[in-house]
Amino acid sequence: MANKNTITTEFLGLNLASPIVLLSGCVGFGDEYTRLEGFSNTDIGGAVLKGTTLEPRLGNAPHRVYETPSGMLNSIGLQNPGAHEVVDNILPSLEPFETHFIANVSGSTIDEYIEVCRIFDQSNIHAIELNISCPNVKKGGMEFGNDPEMSAQVVEACKGATSKPIITKLSPNQADIKESARKCIDAGSDALSVINTITGMAIDINSKRPVLGNTSGGLSGPAIKPIALQKVMQVYEVAGPQNIPIMGQGGISSVKDALEFIIAGASTIGIGTALFIDPLVCNKINEGIEKYLSAQGLDGVESLVGSLIRD
Repeated sequence: MANKNTITTEFLGLNLASPIVLLSGCVGFGDEYTRLEGFSNTDIGGAVLKGTTLEPRLGNAPHRVYETPSGMLNSIGLQNPGAHEVVDNILPSLEPFETHFIANVSGSTIDEYIEVCRIFDQSNIHAIELNISCPNVKKGGMEFGNDPEMSAQVVEACKGATSKPIITKLSPNQADIKESARKCIDAGSDALSVINTITGMAIDINSKRPVLGNTSGGLSGPAIKPIALQKVMQVYEVAGPQNIPIMGQGGISSVKDALEFIIAGASTIGIGTALFIDPLVCNKINEGIEKYLSAQGLDGVESLVGSLIRD
């Protein structure tokens, strides 16, 4: 077991047992993973709950998941029981909390984001992650996260609806992620989650139809790591000087991956798709981080954040 004094990480005023945060959509509402035999709650700093909307959603038509070379496409469609059900019946079953839980809020209008944040504000979750990679029905289906102005509007509106820390999950499917980060920070985002999945698709060559029922989906896994790593570096150029922490994510599946993200500017690292390959990967990454810090003579993860040397 890794030295917890070394890898303990502060994030949004929370004392995390490790820099690892389990990502939304990969661990359900928490209990599905934390009850896994061999898993220790000291392996992770927190878990982001499944994306939640105001009303229940059944999600997209199948197929919803498809394995690709070094990655996975998913098009779940935000299937969830609705915010009231999560707060009233699911969260109480997790109490007393075994780790730090972060809600993931989604919506198709700004008003829906506001209402879901208000509902979670009355719960014991520790922070709220805004999934702004959702279509704005009032703007013809354009994703909030692909327009820096709309992203900032969501952040500003949600900041007024909750006292919980706000983490904005930035989309890589936009022209200038640094501008989006800047505007979200100015609007009040307390942290940034970098990055969300990359839009992609797969085709069945026999039927000549899209494999996914929704045609396209989000690509995750090792295939997107180089892209995610660059986006973290770019966002850190904006967020670092303002002491806005970054939750780096996108294809992390090894100790080396995790260290690269921290060096690029991530204060915490998100593990998602890798859990489907190795459900107990978190402790292995923790041990590797602790050994690296010891070998480098560093006294904690914070000493490594943003240490990238660029000549």
